[in-house]
Amino acid sequence: MNADLWISPRFFHLSCSVLRILGMFASCVSVASVRILTRICALVLLVAVGLCSELRVRVRLADGLVTEEVLEADIERDLISVEFKQGDGALITFVADFKQDVKIFRALILGELERGQNQYQAVCFISRLSRNEIIPSESMARLRQKNPHAIRLAEERRGLEQLTMSAAVNLSQASQLSSHIHNMCSEAREAIYTRESDVKHWLDKGVDGSIFEVLPQTTEAPSFQACHSTKDLWQPCLCTYSLRLEWYPCLLKYCRSRDTTGKGSTYKCGIKSCSKGYHFTYYVPQKQMCLWDEET
Repeated sequence: MNADLWISPRFFHLSCSVLRILGMFASCVSVASVRILTRICALVLLVAVGLCSELRVRVRLADGLVTEEVLEADIERDLISVEFKQGDGALITFVADFKQDVKIFRALILGELERGQNQYQAVCFISRLSRNEIIPSESMARLRQKNPHAIRLAEERRGLEQLTMSAAVNLSQASQLSSHIHNMCSEAREAIYTRESDVKHWLDKGVDGSIFEVLPQTTEAPSFQACHSTKDLWQPCLCTYSLRLEWYPCLLKYCRSRDTTGKGSTYKCGIKSCSKGYHFTYYVPQKQMCLWDEET
């Protein structure tokens, strides 16, 4: 399934920030300034250090629908992002911040206008990133595919991870965890959650405790019902949200070669793809904030 995916030995992309700057500059430059712009572009090509790459793959979801995943790697900022639209219309974004060892999930969930909700509702989940969860940004930036029209299925389907999000994160101070949280989760603002174990880890590393607000605990508050069984829209309840990264490069594959002297060596030549599901449980002050979690 991943035979046409390989790790290129060379880069072909500029830094993401440089590309954005060039795009904005080009959109407002006059025809008379083309020569100047060409010289600027040549200069940028010489001084650009960070590298960025985008890969678009077609993926089959669990419900049988096919979606397009956009995978970006930014070596300058040492991060990877995966973005796709689920079958229910929700836009899912995953970011792996290798500099801070933090992963960020953001869901933009379509709202129910007839029930007083906005057009969409944003929610973010923050937790620690393990080094073996996804390939490094440098390798992702080199990833190429021969057949962009192929529909991909993951080679390994990893188990569902259950996460109880027992604390809220203050957006104004979230840069202590990752500089990318503010941009990603600005629309969520009051709906940014993390786990107790992650809070303890970050406090041990010196993060200011005022960034976190402890939520009513699921084990200590049995009076709180699950939102799917709560009838009153204005009652607090325990909300759940599930998502699945259907396809992402989780491991590198290595091949062997020999030089003219017969000396053997290994090199990165491909990837192993994985699929992994996440099930989040967290407190909300009113069921109105969790209308997708209802009995069917």
